[in-house]
Amino acid sequence: MKQLHQLIYQLESKIELHDKINPSVSTSTIGWQIEHSFITIYKVVNVVKNSNPKEYKWKFNKNKILISILGFFPRGKANAPKIVLPDEIITKESIKSSLEKVKTTLVEWDSLDKNAHFQHPFFGNLNKKSTMWFLNMHTKHHLKIVNDICNKN
Repeated sequence: MKQLHQLIYQLESKIELHDKINPSVSTSTIGWQIEHSFITIYKVVNVVKNSNPKEYKWKFNKNKILISILGFFPRGKANAPKIVLPDEIITKESIKSSLEKVKTTLVEWDSLDKNAHFQHPFFGNLNKKSTMWFLNMHTKHHLKIVNDICNKN
């Protein structure tokens, strides 16, 4: 959880640059990257909170193992589901609102059952620990894109 909070803080520090874009890195703005990250965290955590831990079933998933070994998500290989796509117009205010929602929803994380879970379209059924792994990897992926947009001229 500590790592996710640090990643969120790093994204928060880039909100002022929300309009910046660099097509050689991504066709999306920094604001889009941040907003998508926050929406993903918020929605996934809420699915986990509302899951029934008794329904969790572990199943081997080669995609999860491969990405765990790689240690990162390759760019441009997957499209975000519509449910975690930001609105077309992204403002500092909308990003800050999403940030507050994320902070609020994460408060209960530690008290969730270890088998609270969500179904990821690529990695399968993820329990609480695996969900945190996914959220950290996903957030790092988008933070790296944000940093690359900032650093490329």
